[in-house]
Amino acid sequence: MNPQSAVHHTEVDGIPTLFTYAAGPMRAGLVFRVGVADETLGRAGLTHLTEHLALYRQGVADYHYNGATKAAFTHFHVEGTEHEVVAYLTGVCASLTDLPMDRLETEKEILRTEESRRDTSSLPLWRYGAQGYGLVSYPEWGVRDASAQDVWQWAQSWFTSDNAVLWIAGERIPAGLLLKLSAGDRRPMPTVTSALPVPPAYFSNGSGGVLLDSVVADTAAARLYSAVLERELTRALRQEGGHSYTTASDLTSRRDGFAVMTAFADALPAKQDAVLGGFVDVLAGFRAGRIAQADLDAVRGRADAALTAPDAAARRLPGMAEDLLAGRTPRDAGELRAELWTVTPGQLHEVALEAAGTALMQVPAGHSADWAGYTAAPTSSDDAVTGRRFITGRAGDAELTVGDDGVSLTERSAPGPDGTRVATVRYRSCAAMLSWPDGGRRLIGTDGLTVDVEPAVYGVEAGTVAVIDAAVPPDAVVLLPPRSNPPRLDRAPASGTTTAARAKAIPPTAGTATADRPRRTAGQTVAMVLLGVLGGCFALLALMLTVFGADDPDTSTGEWLAISGFLWGVTVLLVWPAARIARRTGRT
Repeated sequence: MNPQSAVHHTEVDGIPTLFTYAAGPMRAGLVFRVGVADETLGRAGLTHLTEHLALYRQGVADYHYNGATKAAFTHFHVEGTEHEVVAYLTGVCASLTDLPMDRLETEKEILRTEESRRDTSSLPLWRYGAQGYGLVSYPEWGVRDASAQDVWQWAQSWFTSDNAVLWIAGERIPAGLLLKLSAGDRRPMPTVTSALPVPPAYFSNGSGGVLLDSVVADTAAARLYSAVLERELTRALRQEGGHSYTTASDLTSRRDGFAVMTAFADALPAKQDAVLGGFVDVLAGFRAGRIAQADLDAVRGRADAALTAPDAAARRLPGMAEDLLAGRTPRDAGELRAELWTVTPGQLHEVALEAAGTALMQVPAGHSADWAGYTAAPTSSDDAVTGRRFITGRAGDAELTVGDDGVSLTERSAPGPDGTRVATVRYRSCAAMLSWPDGGRRLIGTDGLTVDVEPAVYGVEAGTVAVIDAAVPPDAVVLLPPRSNPPRLDRAPASGTTTAARAKAIPPTAGTATADRPRRTAGQTVAMVLLGVLGGCFALLALMLTVFGADDPDTSTGEWLAISGFLWGVTVLLVWPAARIARRTGRT
């Protein structure tokens, strides 16, 4: 191996630095051990906001630069001449110690615009809950009301010289680097939480296909298994079955000794059953040990080629910086290659069994995976609080309870051991409470379950809402602007348990209404159909008379107009109630 491709450890301004020789434009990056998983749901977005403010003074440059906020790390990277790299890194550090707070409100608007276009996965929410690594599934609710003091304190606590690693790929370490940052502490990795009591588990959501993730040991065998899985999914679901167009698998190191493996196969609505079945069959085959040596050799050859490519060391530097920040010793390419060539099909089989034991699968809406040995991920709580009860006027099908230690919503006629389902959020484990000026509240527990407190729906008086507000920790409160269409009695919210799976999988964005239509009763369905049929008959008669009646010699113009108007009026009287039922209710 070319000695120039080795990675050297040094320091620049007291910051640990990784350097490798590389020809061409210089590449460099500053990595901090802080990310979304270090925040709380009520204050989510502070890291991303700090990153944006730190980059503002860079302006429009001819060289390439950017920043990225991840679950546990924040990156500032640049590519250009030595002078440009020095100017960029020096400027970022200067901004982090003196953020341009006059730009605060503008950057907030930019982040909200960026968030509206972001397509987030629900898998972290279901695996980790509404905390830690699960926060990447949620909106950045903390950005809206973040003050200059909040952002400054966050930057001073996390973006410090002791919590950073620098990496450089170029002909030399450039002179003149001034990385002046506040002193601080090296931060430990985020705590790994769990919202899955019984893996392997599944949940139903969306219609795009099948998505799976598993947590496995971060090894060469795991990386090769992920590549073999993608290869087999492509063969089975695209080439042989013709069911999918896109199949993919990826392994992302969590930098704590474990990695998250994600696999995906898309599907048209008519092909969802076939894709789900084929996906499960591929996994079952691997669990049974049916892993071909030829597939292992093929993916191992590609992995080895990537490690020996001319720019391999430079491309590995950001990940090595993350390893240093996580307290792990980065491994050189020689070690990685040696481990790569010792992997056997038997080791891939062990990874397949490990992945099966921690699997979380997202299946298309309306499907299940219990037939394949997966347990439905929890969408309800084990118990309810005791306290004041508020029953909705819709035949008492939902009951809200406000207690001293939390709130619960009980749904009647729901799947469950006694025909009910309960969602409970206790104040001590409330990750966030969305608060609207009209009195509406949405409490989100750290397990991801939600309970809506809607005064107009349950008759909750202002005093009880005030009690809830006082009980929820202040840093969990998210103040939102007025809603254009707040829930009311005839349009109850999708709160807590009525659509618990949907509410947990798709967090509401800031400022949107939480209203859903109430379920349509059998009587409403019969009335809607009957009125629609009668309205259609009268509409046909009215249309025939309108078109042909004017030429009838036995009918005067006045009579024709009167009868036509009468028939059209009856049609409207019949169709209008049917349309109101259809618009204001949802199918049971």
